[in-house]
Amino acid sequence: MGKGRVEAFTDGVVAIIITIMVLELKVPHGEDFSTLAPLWPVFFSYVLSFINVGIYWNNLHNMFHTVQRVDGGVLWANLNLLFWLSLMPVTTAFMGENHFAPVPVAVYGVDLVLCAVAYTILVSKLRHLHGADTTFARAVGHDSKGKISLALYIAGVLLTFVNQWIGVAIYVLVALVWFVPDRRFERMIEK
Repeated sequence: MGKGRVEAFTDGVVAIIITIMVLELKVPHGEDFSTLAPLWPVFFSYVLSFINVGIYWNNLHNMFHTVQRVDGGVLWANLNLLFWLSLMPVTTAFMGENHFAPVPVAVYGVDLVLCAVAYTILVSKLRHLHGADTTFARAVGHDSKGKISLALYIAGVLLTFVNQWIGVAIYVLVALVWFVPDRRFERMIEK
């Protein structure tokens, strides 16, 4: 089956996720900069999550651009990823509203782990459907960046119980690594 509907659906769900996250930001009551200070945890959580959701959207766009078709397994794998991404507004609010307490930071990290696992499953389904000798498979390669990110997320969740700022720092580090555009797909498409 064609890939157009899954791309459109994914774009719509991602747009809704980002909209729900921004609705969690509350307008400060007051006229000076001091009224903004108490809102920094919620705003920082939002920025981190916006970047993470944006990274997944960007990667999904690149992936679906290089594949020709999807099947039922790919559709379910994509829904699995969208499910975990759809929890991002809740885990973001939980972390920000609780000022980065250890349990909320760990819950946020678990959501990141499950998004990364779901993304890995989707990549696997697409590779299986299209074969090893395709633009998609060559672009993904061994996906070292994805595997290292997953390991870092798991470490971040565990280290959060030592100090929650270690977990937050690891989540930020992974986002920064992915924030630099992943040119694997662009290089394959240019060829």
